[in-house]
Amino acid sequence: MGQVNVAASGLISPTRGKAMTILIAFGTVEGQTRKIAQFVDDQLRKAGQETVLFDTDERTEGLAFDGVDKVILAASVHERRHPKPFEIFVASSRQDLAKRPTLLLSISLKAAFPDGREEAQDYVDEMKLRTGLTTTRELLVAGAIRSDSYDFYASQVLHHVVLSDQTFDPSARDYEFTDWDELGSCVADFLLNDAAGLHDETAT
Repeated sequence: MGQVNVAASGLISPTRGKAMTILIAFGTVEGQTRKIAQFVDDQLRKAGQETVLFDTDERTEGLAFDGVDKVILAASVHERRHPKPFEIFVASSRQDLAKRPTLLLSISLKAAFPDGREEAQDYVDEMKLRTGLTTTRELLVAGAIRSDSYDFYASQVLHHVVLSDQTFDPSARDYEFTDWDELGSCVADFLLNDAAGLHDETAT
């Protein structure tokens, strides 16, 4: 699917022309979430916003939130869990996150299929219970298959558990399910419409 240019879509800063500073904190395992975080970063910069791209696998605490206006969190799901370093970061930063509009992007293969989205939402709810995270909005984002990243056991789990009963070519080594148009639109709407103090609204 085509990638949305947020700047071209008419996004303007709600701070009357002054650029906001957006923290993009992500946790990835196979690389798709990094790609998603970089996509979001590129779109925000094209829209004239300042960004901080932060990989929670490199550091889980000690990040200063001074000057950060909004936060976008992105993390993949494996075996029902978001990456441990990401969850540690979220838990240790929950007070700072609660003071700012926060968009959560939860990336999973379950989110790619209508009958898997309820389970994908369960992953988010479980993570929020573990970490104490509150969000302004959430988006379930379909991930990707990266066959080179799987050993034999992981490959069998993927095809016979995660993708069981789904319409998918099992011979495909790499396949991207991410809906870039939906992602770009969600980010644009988050910047335009979500104000400080408005939590627990979801867009899943």
